[in-house]
Amino acid sequence: MPKRFLFLSGYGLGWSTRQRITVIATGLGVLVALAGAGALFTGRTTPGDSQAAVPSFPPSSSTSSSASSAAPDGTGAVATPPPVADPVAFAKAAAAMLWSYDTRTTSRDQQLTGMKAWLTAEAKYADWSSLTTQVPDPVLWSRMTDQDQYATAAVSEAHYPSAFKQALSDDPSAITEAYIYAVTVTGKQQIAWKDGGAGAEDRSITLAVQCRPNADCSLVSIAPSVVP
Repeated sequence: MPKRFLFLSGYGLGWSTRQRITVIATGLGVLVALAGAGALFTGRTTPGDSQAAVPSFPPSSSTSSSASSAAPDGTGAVATPPPVADPVAFAKAAAAMLWSYDTRTTSRDQQLTGMKAWLTAEAKYADWSSLTTQVPDPVLWSRMTDQDQYATAAVSEAHYPSAFKQALSDDPSAITEAYIYAVTVTGKQQIAWKDGGAGAEDRSITLAVQCRPNADCSLVSIAPSVVP
């Protein structure tokens, strides 16, 4: 049986010191500052009320957790960001995108290009390095391509971490500088490769999502560890 080369969300996670300083200084620190205070990033995801103590958002028709939608030419099979204003709905779609790939139709450069379309255009907050570390190096990607490896994702749940909701409750105005929300998403990644090879992984991830008023959401960063 050919060896599978898993492309998982946990591949090479990490935030640079510069990025940590930036987000703490600007108010995204509701999540990151709490993480710096102790063991916030060590827990596992637990289901919870995704809206409690957090502003509500208008419903959107683009809330599917599937990552099967086709992207424009130049980005292969990478899904495009949905035009939604709800952080939880956007985080679900972003997680599905991060857990999905198809080396049969998408080059590594196309994968990166497709992922960058999800990133906030505000350079002050964008942590592109946290996304690029999700993609295997060129050699590993080539080996995955040789095996026709691909993955799809199904999202089961998403919520605001309890620490984020508590921090926002303590200081509701903190969100209004950057409008960046922490969302933890859980789901499953299905992996397949040629000759009938297949596997599955339970996945969880905490994302920083920017949703300014009267604008579509975008992705800011991926937390180094899952925040419950």
